[in-house]
Amino acid sequence: MNSPKVVGLTGGIGSGKTTIAKLFQQQGIPFVDADDVAREVVAPGEPCLAQIVAHFGPDIVNHQGALDRAQLRRLIFDDPEQKAWLEALLHPIIRQRIVQHLQAAKGPYVLLVHPLLFEKQQQSLCDYTIAVSVPRSTQIERVIERDQNSAAQVERILATQLTDQERIVKADFILKNTSNHKDLSGKVLSLHEKLLELLA
Repeated sequence: MNSPKVVGLTGGIGSGKTTIAKLFQQQGIPFVDADDVAREVVAPGEPCLAQIVAHFGPDIVNHQGALDRAQLRRLIFDDPEQKAWLEALLHPIIRQRIVQHLQAAKGPYVLLVHPLLFEKQQQSLCDYTIAVSVPRSTQIERVIERDQNSAAQVERILATQLTDQERIVKADFILKNTSNHKDLSGKVLSLHEKLLELLA
């Protein structure tokens, strides 16, 4: 069975990756979202969740038996050792599951949507990469509105990610997201057609 070609789509928090992935989907391109996979591997019944509970204690899950992600974030945020432990557990499993989903995808190519594509060296899974470029002020506004985070929290998240400029240097294609949906839709269509040519 031939695995489809993989195109990585990355951008900082609030850059519009999901919106862009859905525009590609309208062109018949499936996508695998690394954030969704990260949630999937710690779902109730998954071996990863059992290991996290064994390590951090039963308070790490809520009444429904699901991982309390906010509580986990608090525990690891100021503790580099705990953060390293969690990453050592999760990252190989997330990568393996991403690969499984990519191989199962049907289409001329599949998008791998990943906020930390370059930071986690996941570009090695891709034939081409796209960086979404968006002004930092727009990112901060969007995330505050979407997640009810404070500006300081958003700044802290942004500090853990590459800057727009660093991403642009590494990517094969740049997609500027200026918040105009019609304009964005046209850019996605033209990039999609270019990718079809390159991957043919």
